[in-house]
Amino acid sequence: MKILDSLGIANNNQGASTGASWQTTGTEGTIEVISPVDGRLLASVYRCSEKDYRQCSASAEETFRAWRCVPGPKRGEIVRQIGEALRAIKTELGTLITLETGKSLQEGLGEVQEMIDICEFAVGLSRQLYGKTMSSERLEHRLYEQYHPLGPVGIISAFNFPAAVWSWNAMIAAVCGDTTLWKPSSQTPLTAIAIQHLLGRIIEHNQLPEGLFNLVVGAGATVGEQLLHDQQLPLVSITGSTRVGRRGAEVVAARFGRSILELGGNNAIILTPGANLERAVPAIVFSAVGTAGQRCTTTRRLIVHQDLYPKVKKALTAAYASLRIGSPLDQKNHVGPLISREAVTGYTKALQELSKQGGEIVFGGRVLEGEGFESGCYVEPVLAEAENHYPVVQQETFAPILYLITYDGGVENAIRLQNGVAQGLSSSIFTDQVREAELFLSAAGSDCGIANVNIGTSGAEIGGAFGGEKETGGGRESGSDAWKGYMRRQTNTINYGLELPLAQGIVFEL
Repeated sequence: MKILDSLGIANNNQGASTGASWQTTGTEGTIEVISPVDGRLLASVYRCSEKDYRQCSASAEETFRAWRCVPGPKRGEIVRQIGEALRAIKTELGTLITLETGKSLQEGLGEVQEMIDICEFAVGLSRQLYGKTMSSERLEHRLYEQYHPLGPVGIISAFNFPAAVWSWNAMIAAVCGDTTLWKPSSQTPLTAIAIQHLLGRIIEHNQLPEGLFNLVVGAGATVGEQLLHDQQLPLVSITGSTRVGRRGAEVVAARFGRSILELGGNNAIILTPGANLERAVPAIVFSAVGTAGQRCTTTRRLIVHQDLYPKVKKALTAAYASLRIGSPLDQKNHVGPLISREAVTGYTKALQELSKQGGEIVFGGRVLEGEGFESGCYVEPVLAEAENHYPVVQQETFAPILYLITYDGGVENAIRLQNGVAQGLSSSIFTDQVREAELFLSAAGSDCGIANVNIGTSGAEIGGAFGGEKETGGGRESGSDAWKGYMRRQTNTINYGLELPLAQGIVFEL
């Protein structure tokens, strides 16, 4: 395929790289990458061996010792070049993301744009890795703090954003003076390999040492476990399910490492009687069916005031009936496939559980077959009436299922329902009432890491820190001051006087 050729993807690809060079082990079997768009084989990837992993880890550690001493703005210049290189292949890489994940071409291109944006953010950040100066209680003393590079950073990413989430971590880590070791999802390794080829060209052009950006493709039970236990990695960023994050956090904490966790979401939008439905309905539909419901920020619960519910139900049913489902390469379509047939099984099981627990499907629910749906990964987005306490509603199903839940009384009751799940990533309220909006954003309001007013739950900008609370893990990536997580913090005191006063007025005389 021409797109694959242009990105350096062969029929058979190595799965481990230290930058400009690739390991050649082929003893661990291969991953066959099947496109959910049409079911065809895109390419295969040799799994990384334990020896390959050790070489990549050692390379990351060795290169870190030199990279940490490079001035921040010069590190930023390398990231700037990466951003420019991404601009040159935006269409090709965005198309590959669509082929590999099944998300719409617009979303694939948007993901590459997000990478470009985070590169620009990181370049500016490279001149602003600031500490603070505080007033010392002691005469002729200066008290301040500074941030130093932390070390090699492990990155475990998920299939649904096979490029952007890596860039949130890797570009920030790079300007902070860290090297990275990336384990992508085994469902989407080709995007990672294409990016690694791009990075290799940057490394060669600038005569940088190998090991700045490292790639290891393999199973979680082997390569993933090696990464979690790797004492050379003081920080591991994990994007995935709550189950995966819990395992990762336990292993990393046991060796006193740090972890950044971006885990499950069970996001809700609240519609109050004062909501503007013309503005709300399109936001709800995109947030619920974008990426075929396979975003961690996907809207999974719609909490509607009972007085508004009949009108909302009618409007959403009409909107869902107008959705076009089909190849994500056709930009006229709204909804593409799920990532795999296993994901379709999860979708159908959730609907079966919904029925057992007393819920009712309002719209959708079919697995689509026939011409254009040969991969077996296409499903109808679902609207379903449910109650917040149903076990199926309490868990995250990575599919386009939107649960319609009603509330009565004041907005406090809606907020209580919204917060009444184990996850705490993204949340939203639609209202034109200032009091309702401010209460939602207050300490007594949404308990999520992201809280929006009059926009949906998905589509976060890179300028704000991204992450959530509770079983979402508490991690923060991307913008704001999330960069501090990739550095070690140091408090410094300088005595420039001739005396030696002690803090707290302590007197010690010899």
